[in-house]
Amino acid sequence: MLSKKQTKSNLSKVRKTKGNKVFDVVNVVIMTLFSLIILIPMWNIVISSFADKNATSFVFWPNKLSIANYVSVFNDSGIWQSMFISVAKTLVGVIFHLFLCSIVAYALSKRRLRGRKLYSAMGIITMFFSGGMIPTYLLIKSLGLLNSFWVYILPAMFSYYDMVILMNFFRDIPDSLEESAKIDGASDWKIFFSIIVPLSKPALATIGLFHGVWQWNDFMTAKLYVTNEALYPMQMRLYDIIVKSQAAAANGLNAQITIATSSKGVQLATIVVTMLPILVLYPFLQKYFVTGTMLGAVKE
Repeated sequence: MLSKKQTKSNLSKVRKTKGNKVFDVVNVVIMTLFSLIILIPMWNIVISSFADKNATSFVFWPNKLSIANYVSVFNDSGIWQSMFISVAKTLVGVIFHLFLCSIVAYALSKRRLRGRKLYSAMGIITMFFSGGMIPTYLLIKSLGLLNSFWVYILPAMFSYYDMVILMNFFRDIPDSLEESAKIDGASDWKIFFSIIVPLSKPALATIGLFHGVWQWNDFMTAKLYVTNEALYPMQMRLYDIIVKSQAAAANGLNAQITIATSSKGVQLATIVVTMLPILVLYPFLQKYFVTGTMLGAVKE
């Protein structure tokens, strides 16, 4: 006699029609093509960043490995200061952003809040209209945020879009949890930090990852509002390195470096240096990110 496991296996094979097999093959082919579309450019960037200046524009493996491009990047005296600024503004920015967005979302998720519809309408307007670049610059200047570390933090503390995502998540948390806490004498702040925040880790991790990537890649804030090189983040510092390497190659300066490097090689090295921290951090947040993106997909 066949075992129960063998019987189920045979039934699954019988039920798998020709159409199912074709569907599976098409899925594998499509996913393989998508994977190659993503992996080949990344491989090209990484491996080309280790190639010498005489390498072709597209290589799977350079004829000669060289770290001259990375030496050119890290040869800049301010690279470690800019790394510190980028890490600091990303961490501080994410903490402030999550705190403000979550407390506003928690308040707006309550139907008993007076003026809730007015606040929501005001927030929706900001998603479609902005003051423009010049009024924003004048506002930043009047607040004394030019050449200040806080210019990276304060203007980006709140996002109505992120707040809406958190608000919808908070609405799915059963009201009975809050009612039980209030019976025990818990205040709104106690409920928020002891119940809401622990239950909202997937949503908070998702928003934190989105905002963290934005903070890390933000270039325009430094370009518009910061002229003090000590406050340059990685993106702005690497931009300077690329510009200087191009100028040096054009003018024949810094011969020891420009002989072994090219401006394109330095650009590729800066791309790798910039994306590496995010690639290292993402696996630790992936489980929260996947859970957060699936929230609300299935309703009972």
